[in-house]
Amino acid sequence: MAALGWLTPRRRSATARSVLAGEASAEAARKTAQAEAPPFPTTAEPEPEAETAEPEFPVPGDDLAAAFFDLDNTVMQGAAIFHFGRGLYKREFFRRRELARFAWQQAWFRLAGVEDPEHMQDARDSALSIVKGHKVSELMSIGEEIYDEYMAERIWPGTRALAQAHLDAGQKVWLVTAAPVETATIIARRLGLTGALGTVAESVDGIYTGRLVGEPLHGPAKAEAVRALAAAEDLDLARCAAYSDSHNDIPMLSLVGHPYAINPDTKLRKHARTNDWRLRDYRTGRKAVKVGVPAAAGVGAIAGGTAAAIALHRRRK
Repeated sequence: MAALGWLTPRRRSATARSVLAGEASAEAARKTAQAEAPPFPTTAEPEPEAETAEPEFPVPGDDLAAAFFDLDNTVMQGAAIFHFGRGLYKREFFRRRELARFAWQQAWFRLAGVEDPEHMQDARDSALSIVKGHKVSELMSIGEEIYDEYMAERIWPGTRALAQAHLDAGQKVWLVTAAPVETATIIARRLGLTGALGTVAESVDGIYTGRLVGEPLHGPAKAEAVRALAAAEDLDLARCAAYSDSHNDIPMLSLVGHPYAINPDTKLRKHARTNDWRLRDYRTGRKAVKVGVPAAAGVGAIAGGTAAAIALHRRRK
C-alpha cells in the first residue's frame, strides 16, 4: 500500500518495471503461503468414468496445475480498494469528502462492471496515500475487520465454487490482483485459498514508505507474476487455469492452457468468443457461452450463480 502515483493501465508489453513487480509479487506470495502453511486438502481416488464421459477438469491429483483468479468483479463484486477505503473512513483515517469520492467510484464500478483506468487510479491514489507511515501490522489487523464488514458478503458464490473445485482436485489456487498484496492475502486466507499475488509496497522496519516495488500488478505485470510463480512452483502453465473479468488481463489469461472469462467486460467477451475461451456471467445468471464450466465445479457454479442473481434482484427492489 503506497502513495506513489499509479500508472494508468493500458495495453502494453511487459516492461522492466512490470517484470520487477511480477517477480516481487510472486516472491511475497510464496513467502506468505509457506509461512502460514495451511493443511492441504486431500482428495479421494476418482471413480472410474464411462468411456463416453468428457475428461474431468480440474484433473484430480495434477500437481503440475494450479488456478489463478483475478479479484475485482471476478471473485468479489466491486473493487477491494474501494471497500478498504470505506473501512478506513469508518476508523477516521480520512474525511467525509474523500468518502464521497470513494462511494461514487464504487457505484460507477458496480454499474459499469468494468475497470476504468482513471477511476481506478484515482481511487488507489486516494486510499493508498492515507496509509503511508502506518505500520504494516496495523493495516493487516484492520484489513481482517474490513473483510468481515464489507467484503465477505460480496464474494460471487459461482466463482467461489470454481476455486473450490481446484482445491478439491488437490491444486493450489492463487488470487492475482492489483490490490495491495496484504489485502489480497487476507481475502485469500479467508476464502481458504493458497495465497495471493498483489501489488507490493515497500516498507522499512514494518512501516510503509509510500513507494512501490516496480509498478502496480496490473495488465502485463500480472502475467509476469504468474510466470514467475509458475517457475518457482514448477508448474506447467499449459495445464493451469486462469479466471478474469477484464480485457486488461488478457496477457495473464493467454499464458495458461485453460483461460476463463468470468463476468467479462465487452472487450474480453469478444476476445473470449473469438478464441473459444469459456465464459460465465454471474451478474445475470446466464449459463456459460461456447462450452460449459469445469465438470467438477459445474453444479456448484450454477447454483452459486443463481443465488447471486437472486440476491442482486432482491437488493434492487
